[in-house]
Amino acid sequence: MAKFLLVYHGGKMPESPEEGARMMDAWDKWFGSLGSAVVDGGNPVGASSTKNSDGSVANNGGSNPTSGYSLLEASVMDEALHKAKTCPVLSVGGSIEVAQAIDM
Repeated sequence: MAKFLLVYHGGKMPESPEEGARMMDAWDKWFGSLGSAVVDGGNPVGASSTKNSDGSVANNGGSNPTSGYSLLEASVMDEALHKAKTCPVLSVGGSIEVAQAIDM
């Protein structure tokens, strides 16, 4: 089974503790629906900086900052994309970058 990195971008932050609790419940339910495919549920991430090849640094992640990540197992890319389609980040305006992790 291949591993796929899901990198979350954007998404609206909760505006109240109640909304935050609802969002966490949605994430818990989504991860629960994936079962053993979840290798690493990951974490949200804070502000980032991008180190460019010319030595410059772009603060705050550049034009499409990362907001979190997860690692899932799937047999092929289409299956990983199918698993990602109900991710809660999509319901709050975010997007997901999916890439196969290459074993070295």
